[in-house]
Amino acid sequence: MAEGYYHTKASVEEYIRLAEDVSGADLIKKLDPFLQAQSSVLELGTGPGTDWQLLDKRYKVTGSDLSLEFLSHLRNSVPEGKFIELDAITIDTEQRFDAVYSNKVLHHLKDEELIQSINRQSEVLNEGGIICHSFWKGEGSEIFKGLFVNYHTESALTDVFSSRFDIELIEPYAEFERGDSILLIARKKP
Repeated sequence: MAEGYYHTKASVEEYIRLAEDVSGADLIKKLDPFLQAQSSVLELGTGPGTDWQLLDKRYKVTGSDLSLEFLSHLRNSVPEGKFIELDAITIDTEQRFDAVYSNKVLHHLKDEELIQSINRQSEVLNEGGIICHSFWKGEGSEIFKGLFVNYHTESALTDVFSSRFDIELIEPYAEFERGDSILLIARKKP
């Protein structure tokens, strides 16, 4: 995972300002038919907490982030919330969940790190557990503001997730422009 950008107070404050009008509300609506109310959800890369607050209206959510600055912000903003320090690759927790959710987080992982994360997500999910993740659509990778960004296609995501998950839904959507993103919802294989 990238070290710099999300790990300083100034960059976290900048990101919160830049992401002020961005939320995963539409993604969460797509998740709802696949996941019962009050299910336990682990959010990877909670960041400023926008999606955490939306998820928390329906589910029992544990937020996570590798950035201590984001965790400090979250704990101050939502003192009753449950937030843990967690790397999206190793997902080093003994807890089990009904779902794992992330919104534009796993694109920071290199291909081999994504495979590690997928395997670990399967391990922390209860039987029949659901994953819901969004990615930037495209090919190749780049460094943006010091952060690694890996682009994905629907077929590449299907290939890499199919080893551990049955794909329930995979579709393009618009974050900023038509078809710039991909939503993936899948169920843990028995």
